[in-house]
Amino acid sequence: MTDHTDLRERFTAATGTWGPAWQGMLDLDPSFLEAYLEFASVPAKKGHLDPKTRAFIALTVDAAATHLHEPGIRHHIETAIANGATPQEVMEVIELTSTLGIHAMNVHVPVLAEVLEARGRGVPRSGLDDAQEALKAEFVAKRGFWNDAWEQILVFDPEIFAAYTTFSSVPWVGGTLDRKTKSLIYMAFDSSATHLYSAGVRAHMNNALDAGATTDEILETLEVVSVIGIHAATVAVPILIDVINSNQKDNS
Repeated sequence: MTDHTDLRERFTAATGTWGPAWQGMLDLDPSFLEAYLEFASVPAKKGHLDPKTRAFIALTVDAAATHLHEPGIRHHIETAIANGATPQEVMEVIELTSTLGIHAMNVHVPVLAEVLEARGRGVPRSGLDDAQEALKAEFVAKRGFWNDAWEQILVFDPEIFAAYTTFSSVPWVGGTLDRKTKSLIYMAFDSSATHLYSAGVRAHMNNALDAGATTDEILETLEVVSVIGIHAATVAVPILIDVINSNQKDNS
């Protein structure tokens, strides 16, 4: 068997990790592992984001409710802390990522309005009353932005809007990460292959740019997010190895 020690050493140095999945890829198809290494190394080679922020972005997409890749969560938390992140900062990343579930409302309250209208059913009137205007003002004060997508939720369901404002504002009111980093984190889980919430990506790209992000920083965020496809291999290759070993035992 060909010795691929150099590739293993380069991979470990670049990613800070090694394990059965990577060893399995190395054994079965080293050219695939090397190509992935080149792909995953692009953001670090460019270096528009610092290593701690890249770890936050990677943690975000692995911890998001649409993905929940536990080995990656642990690795990226360890990497973030090794690069100077505090436990409070990591907790803040987790808090920001925990807001993803509201997209059930963002996407489907407008659908509810369309369905009700098609059936000739009444829908809440447009425009905000004084109480709803106060809720909108609170959201803007705590979150620092507004777009029309929130207004329909506020009109239909002011109770959930008020509760979500309080929930989502915790890392904004008492957090330590800057507004640009927070916006990149939101953009990261919205742009993930397991979510692809384009309306959110657009909103948080604009928020990041308003907070001083560069085009290169936004592109690098998307590059980091793009590598989660490798989890098809990190999960499946150990299973493939197990099946191969089991078949070899059965045939021996």
